[in-house]
Amino acid sequence: MLFNSINFLIFFPVVTILYFILPHKYRWIHLLTASCIFYMCFIPQYIFILFTTILIDYIAAIWIEKTEGAKKKKYLIISIISTCLVLFIFKYFDFFNQNIKSITEYFGYRYPVHVAKIILPIGLSFHTFQSLSYVIEVYNSKQKAEKNFGIYSLYVMFYPQLVTGPIERPQNLLVQLRVEKKFEYANLSAGLRLILFGLFIKMVIADNLAVYVDQIYKSPSSYNTYSILTGLLFYSFQIYCDFFGYSSIAVGCAKVMGFNLMDNFKNPYLAKSIGEFWQRWHISLSTWFRDYVYFSLGGNKVRLTKWMINILIVFTISGLWHGANWTFVIWGFAHGFIYIIENRFNHFFKIKDVQKTFSASHLFLALKTFILVSFIWILFRAQNLLQAKELVVSLWQNYHVKDNFTVEPKTWIFLLTFFVIDMLLFNKRVDSWCNNKHFTVRWSLYSLIIFATIVFSNVENYPFIYFQF
Repeated sequence: MLFNSINFLIFFPVVTILYFILPHKYRWIHLLTASCIFYMCFIPQYIFILFTTILIDYIAAIWIEKTEGAKKKKYLIISIISTCLVLFIFKYFDFFNQNIKSITEYFGYRYPVHVAKIILPIGLSFHTFQSLSYVIEVYNSKQKAEKNFGIYSLYVMFYPQLVTGPIERPQNLLVQLRVEKKFEYANLSAGLRLILFGLFIKMVIADNLAVYVDQIYKSPSSYNTYSILTGLLFYSFQIYCDFFGYSSIAVGCAKVMGFNLMDNFKNPYLAKSIGEFWQRWHISLSTWFRDYVYFSLGGNKVRLTKWMINILIVFTISGLWHGANWTFVIWGFAHGFIYIIENRFNHFFKIKDVQKTFSASHLFLALKTFILVSFIWILFRAQNLLQAKELVVSLWQNYHVKDNFTVEPKTWIFLLTFFVIDMLLFNKRVDSWCNNKHFTVRWSLYSLIIFATIVFSNVENYPFIYFQF
């Protein structure tokens, strides 16, 4: 069920109203049922895959809590391998199988295993990581094992963030599921602001930009350098508004019911470096890799060479997490490589980031980071390496090509509008930014956003980009 659909427009208020009507002891059942319905609106039978992951980690966490020493670690390893095996089969089997087939055939051997063409369950990577974080936290004695199977299932399946995050930790979400929530107007107001804002930047900005991005990537060699640069710019804001929009709606839906989910974005395109970019982009994922992979490898408490290897491992795995394609692997590696270059440059010249407000240097560094990120997005958006190569070659060579690529003026207005909004919301969330505004200002903004969303939404209802992960 898409957030930007008529079905959800009915689903959300019904679920929320029933949640507050029901006694507290029945609310988890209601939310779990609603979450199952929400998920089954995509491919119903895939809920059994999700149930398998939930069952594995539910049992494993209880066993881990009851044991000590080597046996405790064994249960953790079994849990991680079992959960990741489900992810591997449905997301990575065909990728690895195809690569092994290509290698064996290159050396003249016949490879008997055929491509399975398995459809990836919606949001599998997200709820897999959320489930793994729970088991790891229980192993580290930072979280008690949840004995109520239903409540643990709800922790993994909580519908606002089930499909595309944010990836929550048990110390935050699981604890909240047991606390009785009372209806509060402040939560309703804040939540609806986030939902409205999320729908606006998804349906008006991201979806309108998507038309031009699809046009460029469909046939890069047909367009000149300036058209391709426009396409790269548009994709940077398309993917940002698309994912930021989903996250805002998810946080807003939860907030209306009194649940506080983590913020997944904090003005990433105003970051002054790749390192800061990843502190502001997809925060729930970057902190997951930091806490469970980077620190496990030794973090920065190792010799320099090992540290650089750790950085490349984390970023490369992060790229593979996004998709079973060499484009994602190289995309992740590229971010890690630039991160190391910037880190060593700052260390060599003893540059410290002490700037807390906007300045000319901040804007210059932010522009540098934005250009780097936008260029690397080519790998993220391209269907394969050949398409990525075609686009890069066309970008370099086609400055004399004449094409019919035109952008409607309203699209530039939408983009400029969002840029101004993003600047105004620097290190703030839209709901808190509205708090100190006068009543007439707030409601004028609400009315304008609602009007723009109804009138200027793209005719085609694009699915959220991160659904594929």
